[in-house]
Amino acid sequence: MKRVIVIGGGPAGLMAAEVLIEAGVAVDLYDAMPSVGRKFLLAGKGGLNLTHSESADRFAERYGERRTQIEVLLRSFGAQQLREWAHGLGVETFVGTSGRVFPTDMKAAPLLRAWLNRLRHPAQGAGVQFHMRHRWLGWAEDGHTLRFETPQGEVTAQADAVVLALGGGSWARLGSNGAWVPLLAARGVAVAPLLPANCGFDVAVQRRLPAEGQAVPVQVVPAPTTGWSEHFASRFAGQPFKTVAISFTHAQGQTSQRKGEFVATASGVEGSLIYAASNLLRDEIIRSGHATLHLDLLPDFTPERVRAEVAHPRGSKSLSSHLKSRLNLDGIKTALLHELLSKDEMHDAAKLAAAIKALPLQLVAARPLDEAISSAGGVLFEVLNDDLMCEALPGVFCAGEMLDWEAPTGGYLLTACFASGRQAGEGALRFLGR
Repeated sequence: MKRVIVIGGGPAGLMAAEVLIEAGVAVDLYDAMPSVGRKFLLAGKGGLNLTHSESADRFAERYGERRTQIEVLLRSFGAQQLREWAHGLGVETFVGTSGRVFPTDMKAAPLLRAWLNRLRHPAQGAGVQFHMRHRWLGWAEDGHTLRFETPQGEVTAQADAVVLALGGGSWARLGSNGAWVPLLAARGVAVAPLLPANCGFDVAVQRRLPAEGQAVPVQVVPAPTTGWSEHFASRFAGQPFKTVAISFTHAQGQTSQRKGEFVATASGVEGSLIYAASNLLRDEIIRSGHATLHLDLLPDFTPERVRAEVAHPRGSKSLSSHLKSRLNLDGIKTALLHELLSKDEMHDAAKLAAAIKALPLQLVAARPLDEAISSAGGVLFEVLNDDLMCEALPGVFCAGEMLDWEAPTGGYLLTACFASGRQAGEGALRFLGR
């Protein structure tokens, strides 16, 4: 009987294993963690977003520069096939108001339990053999034997083909630490550097200090300092900016605009609205050292209305009270204006109104890779064949987040992981002549 080793127990690895055992191939699955699917379970902690219900064309657009490569995979196993597969495990799904698809109970654990039960006890043939706490160390000197570190010491294993589904570089504590990059690079497999995706950013804010001999803050430090002021961070870190919009102009001159919400962190910003633009912002920081987005604090108000309300006589009211009564602007939004604007700008009605509708916010660094929801970079598609087999390593296939692609949250990450795992499994079957 032909035997395949799958390394990595996330959705891509498990899907490859399923394809293989259904074809009667013996499968041994190795994972460094004590149990499989740990990042999958974390993704479902607030409700498992399996996939998205939008059109196939719009869905494929979400993969940006790697649309061509991912779209091929989705044609075989896309959003609808994923829903049908979940139904086959006894898990019904529904489409939320945003178009995202969830299990009816919103949970990841029941789906994973049912899936593992089917992998261990298929209707026909032998099930997957799981080997936990086996950390892959690469190949032995013969170039074929696989080495694993275990609590009992190093062990080796051989198979007729190998599927690598080792994840990207985010959430190392769940097993995705990118340790596989030098192992593949040493064997001639080209790998793009792993970068944070769907991530937060650190901001740069100009610090206003007292001028020499004066007690009031009137002098502006020319060079911005990374992170919020202690005053802002201590009061607003963890609080959301609700109903706002951001716009960002690409290096090519195109402007992206999105409406939603995000959260202030101790040193910057994160959250769904920031994640949606994170690839553009990250790449601009890599290119020029910083990225400036413009924040509309009141996207449902026209610029004309904001100007009129700000300029309305306020009498004895404080500026904060005036903004609250005329524009319902208070809390973290008003605090951000004070954080980024000078005292003179705050009391200039025209400049304040313009800032409310387009407040420049400078980002200077993406948060570390291990904090990101996912990662960009990985094994280049250009060094893989259509079956996701490494051209330099016949019989070795790659799948999941370790491939060089990225996507926003919304079910796109999981769908492509499932689809690539299925493609790698089917590719291994073709390699074995099955």
